[in-house]
Amino acid sequence: MTNPDTSPRADRRTALRATAGLATLSLAGCLGGDSDDPNADASDEDGDGDDGSNGDASDADSPDDDGADVRYAVDRVAEGFENPWGLAFLPGDGRLLVTERPGRLSLLDPADGTTDPVAGVPEVYARGQGGLLDVAVHPTYPDDRRVYLTYAAADDSGAAATHVGSGRLRLDAESTALDDFETIHVAEPFLDSDQHFGSRATFGPDGALFVTVGDRRDTAFGPDHVSQDRSNELGSTLRLTADGDPHPDNPFVDDPDAANALYSYGHRNPQAMTVRPETGRIWQCEHGERDGDEINAIERGGNYGWPVTSEACHYGTDERVAPSHRERGDVVAPVHYWPCGSGGFPPSGAVFYDGDAFPEWRGNLFAGTLAAQYLGRFTVEGEGTGATVTEREPLLSDRDWRVRALAVEPMSGHLYVAVDDADAPIVRLVPA
Repeated sequence: MTNPDTSPRADRRTALRATAGLATLSLAGCLGGDSDDPNADASDEDGDGDDGSNGDASDADSPDDDGADVRYAVDRVAEGFENPWGLAFLPGDGRLLVTERPGRLSLLDPADGTTDPVAGVPEVYARGQGGLLDVAVHPTYPDDRRVYLTYAAADDSGAAATHVGSGRLRLDAESTALDDFETIHVAEPFLDSDQHFGSRATFGPDGALFVTVGDRRDTAFGPDHVSQDRSNELGSTLRLTADGDPHPDNPFVDDPDAANALYSYGHRNPQAMTVRPETGRIWQCEHGERDGDEINAIERGGNYGWPVTSEACHYGTDERVAPSHRERGDVVAPVHYWPCGSGGFPPSGAVFYDGDAFPEWRGNLFAGTLAAQYLGRFTVEGEGTGATVTEREPLLSDRDWRVRALAVEPMSGHLYVAVDDADAPIVRLVPA
């Protein structure tokens, strides 16, 4: 395990206010390779992937290319972050919290690119895909100054689990810290695995805290898989109160054989989650095996099928992991997926755009992809599991960036992007 480094680091995080370059949307898509192939580097859950093409785009004036002619510039806000994982703006403040997987939390001022280390971060299990992961801010901030972190941590035996904790953010001239930080929920069981922690966190419109938990790379595919076992919290979406307790309105609170915190289950490794503003529904993106990556509209109590149904194949083969979702009536099918052989879309980070900077993009879903190395944009028609989701031309596809996390700055509407690298920038998309 590693201890958080809270030493000042402004010397290696230079503010770059100049525009890095004017970009227009590509005319061809770029799809990547395997998502979290175990044969890849153990620290890279998403493989390297090969670039391909989804063919020619149609004319920009076509209704099917809504928003395709938007011109944007890319600003480097700050750099020098080590595998940043989560982004969260402080409401009414303008500054941005940034997590780094080795165990650091920083407060970034986009106005000048300066960063302050935040003390009080817990000890994390920074191995494989573990470490300090997502960050969320209490929805009534600054009245309630709690900041929430998700992270991998180990027990005395060295086995690890996804944790949720919170502390009160203190901002003063002397220091920035999370005071009285405490663990408020642990997604058990602990396992001797450093993969598939899931770990996105977001607040719903009713103030409930939703947290994703991966299946911890359980390869015992079949009906007894951990993701299909409601007695544990792996391969699931958890719905918690702001204090970390199971929400009293959860679907299985009256089932003695189910974990009270479960909201949905049958997931593999959801690393993107956001709220659709028009409806308040939770949406997620999750990793498949070989391809089979999914976008899901989350239903209360829904079984999303992994691994008894899947659109993926086994790594290194064209053999299906399981029948398609559409071959069974007892699971919830994804609203969009990348079938085996497509190249996939290993996701991390998502947001529905509702800002003013790019009015043509309002209502679009943006999701980062890691191995495929671009920012995906999707138009959405309809609602819930009956929605029609269409992938549009990729953004940032010429930069070789693994896109890890996204956030929209509330006042400006600029779209912020965290790049996953050992020496990574935080950038923003602004109107050209």
